[in-house]
Amino acid sequence: MTVTETRRTGRDKPRAAGHWAQQLPPVLGVVGATALWWAITVVFEVESFILPSPVQVAQTMVEQSSYLWDNTLVTLWETLLGFLLAIAVGVPLALIVTASRMLERTVYPLLLMLNAVPKVAVAPLLVVWMGFGQFPKVFLVFLVCFFPIVISTAAGLSSTPADLVELGRSLKTNWWQTFRMIRMPAAIPQLFVGLKLAITLAVIGAVIAEFVGATEGLGYAIVASGASADTALAFAAMILLGVMSVVLFYLLAAVERFFVPWADRS
Repeated sequence: MTVTETRRTGRDKPRAAGHWAQQLPPVLGVVGATALWWAITVVFEVESFILPSPVQVAQTMVEQSSYLWDNTLVTLWETLLGFLLAIAVGVPLALIVTASRMLERTVYPLLLMLNAVPKVAVAPLLVVWMGFGQFPKVFLVFLVCFFPIVISTAAGLSSTPADLVELGRSLKTNWWQTFRMIRMPAAIPQLFVGLKLAITLAVIGAVIAEFVGATEGLGYAIVASGASADTALAFAAMILLGVMSVVLFYLLAAVERFFVPWADRS
C-alpha cells in the first residue's frame, strides 16, 4: 500500500465513523420511544382499545399487511400528484411575481388569504364541488403545498447576491441569461427548503382529505378503525404515514444533495 492510499484510508475511517455516529441518535430515539410506549401499556395495564402495545400494532401490521399496503399506495399516489401539481403551478407563479413589484404587492395578499383558510374546512366543500373521486384529495394536497413552494421560490429569486448581478451586467448578459445562469441557481437552495417543508405537509393534506368522503387510503383506514374500535389498526396506519413522510423527506434531501451539492457543504 502506497503512502497516498494509506492517507486516503486514514481519512475515510473518520468519515465512516462520523456517518454511523450521525445515524445512531435517531435509531436510539425510535427505540427509546417504543420502549416507553410498551412500558406504559404494561405498567398501567392500559386496555388495548385505548392504547395498544407495540407488539399488538406489529401483529396488526403483519396480519393486515395487504390492506395497509393497498391504502398506503393510494395515499402515496395522492400525495405525489398534489405535490407535483404544486411545483408545476407554484414555481412559475413565483417567477411571475418576482418579475414585477406591482404583481408582488397584488398577489401576495391573495396567497396569504388562501393559506390562512383552514384546510379542514375546505375538504368538505371540495367533496361537494368535485365529488368523491381522487381529484379532491389531490387538489387539497396541492393547496397545502402551494404556499410554501411559492414563498420559498420567490424568496430565493429575490435574494440573488448583488455581486453576481453586477457581474452579469458587466458581461452584458440579457434577461434570460441572467435568470438561467445567475438568479435560478442562486434560488435553488431556497426552493428546496420550501419543497422539503411542502412534502411533509402533503401527507397531512392527503390524510385530511381522506377523512372526508373517502373510500380508501390510510386516512380512511384510520376513520374506519375508529368506528370499529380497532385502535391497533389506527396506530399501524399512523406509523405508516410517519414512515412515508420521513422517506419522502429524505429522498428529496438526497435529490437536493445531488443537484445542489454546494448548499450541503455550506
